[in-house]
Amino acid sequence: MIRNFGIFAHVDAGKTTLTERMLLETGMIREAGSVDRGTAHTDSLPVEQRRGISVKSSCVQMHWKDCRMHLIDTPGHADFSAQIERALWAMDGAVLVLSGVEGVQPQTELLYEELQGQQMPMILFLNKMDRDSASEDQTMEDVHRNLTERAARHGNTQEMLEAMCAADDGWMERFLSDEAVAEEEIRAGFAKMATEGRVYPVFSGSALRGTGVCALLDGILEYFPQPGGESLPLCGVVFALTQDRLLGNGAMVRLFGGRLSNRQDIEVPGNGREGENGSVLRKVTQVRDMEGHDVGMLSAGEIGVVYGLGAVSVSQVIGAQQALPRRVQPGHLRTPLMTVQVIPEDGEDMERVRAACSELSREDPLLEARYIRSLKEEHLQVMGHIHREVLEEELRQRFGLKIHFGPASLIYRETIGREAVGFCAYTMPKPCWAVLRMILRPGARGSGVQFRSTVPVRTIQERYQHQVAQAIPMALAQGRRGWQVTDIEIELVDGSDHQFHTHPLDFIVATPMAVHDGLQRGGSVLLEPVMELRLRVPGTEIGRVTSDVLRMRGTIQDTHMGKEYGTITAFVPASTSLDYATELAAATGGRGSLSMRLHHYAPCPEDVDARCPRETVDPLDQSRYILAARHALDSGIFD
Repeated sequence: MIRNFGIFAHVDAGKTTLTERMLLETGMIREAGSVDRGTAHTDSLPVEQRRGISVKSSCVQMHWKDCRMHLIDTPGHADFSAQIERALWAMDGAVLVLSGVEGVQPQTELLYEELQGQQMPMILFLNKMDRDSASEDQTMEDVHRNLTERAARHGNTQEMLEAMCAADDGWMERFLSDEAVAEEEIRAGFAKMATEGRVYPVFSGSALRGTGVCALLDGILEYFPQPGGESLPLCGVVFALTQDRLLGNGAMVRLFGGRLSNRQDIEVPGNGREGENGSVLRKVTQVRDMEGHDVGMLSAGEIGVVYGLGAVSVSQVIGAQQALPRRVQPGHLRTPLMTVQVIPEDGEDMERVRAACSELSREDPLLEARYIRSLKEEHLQVMGHIHREVLEEELRQRFGLKIHFGPASLIYRETIGREAVGFCAYTMPKPCWAVLRMILRPGARGSGVQFRSTVPVRTIQERYQHQVAQAIPMALAQGRRGWQVTDIEIELVDGSDHQFHTHPLDFIVATPMAVHDGLQRGGSVLLEPVMELRLRVPGTEIGRVTSDVLRMRGTIQDTHMGKEYGTITAFVPASTSLDYATELAAATGGRGSLSMRLHHYAPCPEDVDARCPRETVDPLDQSRYILAARHALDSGIFD
């Protein structure tokens, strides 16, 4: 029997403390560690131990009643939400921890929505019930009002029945018809629906005192599904990376199908320099379980550390991608909003800085390390101030680099202002031939990039049209102001290839030149990120916070008043609100809290003219661009 699950919570709700108590109750450790003292077993990094916070997801193995459990402890701070999203790849169930004192907090709502959107089986654990100010009944009211009516306390058959009625019309009909239903049938029906992620059992206790933890472990056995996949082809996903002094790079893999064993040859995506098809054959050197033992093999449903895969990246799929049961798109919980320059104290360390940032980007793809050759600058995308401080510390301790970050710049987007035609005739210097004409139109807000072709294959062969579609993301990576282009429709309407002169990459080279010709003609509109803020503040501070939102150019979307606290949902530009969490805490004496996530992009005020340095040659500088495409310059168009 196997159970793979994660623990989630708003920061300081007791998530890591609960993990420590579970390890203690299952006999994996002799004494529970402390987050405050930096002795928590899942907080192994020096920065985690010193700060008393979790910054990376960690996976531990334990045993309970003949069941092997893989527990993934996730960070609580919003700056490390990317770790939470990646952990979702590996698990079949989630324990959402709520404080019985504070109730449902803003980050709790975001976590619930993400888990519910993944149809993840979920157990709620009401923590800190040993405190005088904690109230189980009031917290349940908070859950039903702000999260879901489909939550019921374990063992309370009346609440279980009500939750099933809220989730299933068949149970609602039986309830309304006054049909007598046996208690055993209610419990069995509730357990089945819980494993399907349709209702949510609720347990309560104190992680610090250990009360309710054994019952929670029993609930995990009862309400979380047993993983399958034995008959599926080899399929797994890398959800985290680790390092071993002797074995090198280790990939934490959740296997969904097939088997993976020592000395097995598997194909993984290459690093761009190996193999024409972008993939290479790797031999697994060792497979370990989460306790560090060489187990020799992983079977479907198991989690382990695999060595020998080379420089794989987080979220990389091993084996048959079509066999994945779900996909978790990055950035739902939190998207990087700032970019910073990484400046070494010793200028001769720049190559080491580039290598270190590249390594960090493999572990966290949202960092998007990029080197601007024209300025000889290395840049990273960051979530917030704490994320930036942790990265600085990690570069110093792990890579031995003394660096500092330049001022943070907000990450904007841009779109085309009006419909325009883009044209490119890439016919010189020979041999080459790719002629393109396309129409670029503004798209609806939030629509992203839409591309279609109305050109017959007798005009441009199908394989060349496919190359144009492949090159569109590269062409839009930086617009005329240097920011990523979005909310745009591109239609390929005409062009030509040549039977003898067209070479395989000609249309990939020509596409950015045609796109930027259209962007230049259509004009650029700068878009700023707008955040969805969820605030929980004392009722006496509602008026003040409302004024703050309006001062930040925000709009109130919803307000709700409870007995002591009120909640506000608002849309606010990121440029005015990134430091508001600190301001709110100071203004409310620490009683107010908020969560924020990117909601949409909107046109900036006219007086804002932010620009981003160009990473490669400008496609409108066609002579130099073609030289770069033919590797005649230091930088290429594919860098």
